[in-house]
Amino acid sequence: MPDLPTPQNAAEAALLSECWDAVLSYADLCTSGSASATQLATEAFTHGIDELRAATAASKSTGTGRRALRLPRIPLLLASVRTVAAAWETNGLGHRLDPDLRLWLHSDKAARYIGPPLHRPLALRGLRDMQEPDAVLLWLAEVESLPMSAVARRLGLDPAAASSELAQVRALFRDRCHRNHLDTPMNAYCRSYARLLDAVTRSPSAETPEDLSRHLARCVECAEAAACLRLHGGGLPAALSSGVIGWGGLAYLERRRRAAEAGMIGGRTDAAVDTGLNEGKPVRPRIGRTGILVTAVLVSALALTVSLMPFGGSKGDDANAAQGESTDGQSLADPGPSLPSGSTTKSGSRSGTGTGTGTAGSPAVADSTSRPAGNSDQEAQGESSSPAGKQGGATGSPKSAAPDCRVKYEIVSEWPDGFQATVTVTSTKALATWNLGWTFKDGQRVGQMWDGTFTQNDSHVTATAADYNKTVAANGTFTFGFLGSWTGSNSAARNFTLNTASCQAAG
Repeated sequence: MPDLPTPQNAAEAALLSECWDAVLSYADLCTSGSASATQLATEAFTHGIDELRAATAASKSTGTGRRALRLPRIPLLLASVRTVAAAWETNGLGHRLDPDLRLWLHSDKAARYIGPPLHRPLALRGLRDMQEPDAVLLWLAEVESLPMSAVARRLGLDPAAASSELAQVRALFRDRCHRNHLDTPMNAYCRSYARLLDAVTRSPSAETPEDLSRHLARCVECAEAAACLRLHGGGLPAALSSGVIGWGGLAYLERRRRAAEAGMIGGRTDAAVDTGLNEGKPVRPRIGRTGILVTAVLVSALALTVSLMPFGGSKGDDANAAQGESTDGQSLADPGPSLPSGSTTKSGSRSGTGTGTGTAGSPAVADSTSRPAGNSDQEAQGESSSPAGKQGGATGSPKSAAPDCRVKYEIVSEWPDGFQATVTVTSTKALATWNLGWTFKDGQRVGQMWDGTFTQNDSHVTATAADYNKTVAANGTFTFGFLGSWTGSNSAARNFTLNTASCQAAG
């Protein structure tokens, strides 16, 4: 860690260990480089620790022994990142921040977080109104995406009762949000929907009336209230992260979810050791993990060496094999289909895949020598096995190559009128940048996207890489997520294209 505040006691030491990775993760979203991210996280961490110390001293001076209501530790420190980022923008350091964040800091959305309390986001007010242990439980489980066993150990709860306690805390959060919603200054039109909104969001089987749906599509404050009051449907984590953190809240939520799914508790592989989450369990030594990695590298190298060894064939074939190529021009180390160098576009995407057509400016190039790997009957049918440029007198039309990418489209959560989706793409070729297109069958609309930007024309959507994730290695993957709206039906997207080339949808 960088030069952070010196812990005053064991509780602060645990705080630094538990929260630093979360702060750095959000600071990385807010900045344009790793060095700026570390500096922003350090300043925000110092600012947040000072705020926590001041609040603790104030509560002790009252003599009540009861802590003042405030945000839990992690969201408080994330709010400090937002505060320090605003100070950077004011003091001429805005060039180190993400351009979208700079625009947000000058908008009315950012002003809500420092404006009158009754006009601040409902999730922020609801979380502040809860006792800190309850708020911490809700945040760790819903936003940090920690498994309940880890949350129970961290908070000293009975693991068997942790899930039921979380359900009670969710209901408590809803109650606080409902009260705050009624206290919010509203116009008469919004006020007329307040009771109906409460009733509709209480039951998972209740249908949203059409007039209320139209109102929620136009009113930001009432839409935020609906997200906070509806505990079913899986929208609570997004409501919390967006309402409490503000800019980048959904992207932060997705990062923490991925880290938890990868087993990186708290966002780091060794966080369980640092925070005491492995109490009573033997800690696996680092040398063991290193040995496994070294063994894997050696086995891979041996397999590659064996695959490059010539086994029979003519001298010409042996020469080709020594260069890692088969007689049909295909790499032995890469079993996927290959095309001659003349059949690629400037963007690096392979032409002739899928439908075999390209967009204006990058037309598809037909090539009679390309053929699917493993088809040994091609020479008997008259196709040439020579390199590109030698037309071997092929009598039949060439078969199109297999797509160079696979797409996994996953609906993470769905609620009436809305959903959250994640798209994961694997490309067999290295990419300098990417854009992924698809078509919605049921007229869904994308509302917000993270780890990329989007444009939508009727049912067709194009997602474009962000500055920090545009480069993709061969056989590498990239992922982005978005929030969308739907009516009637919400079937999966289809007709995927990567840099205008057809892309296969994973089952």
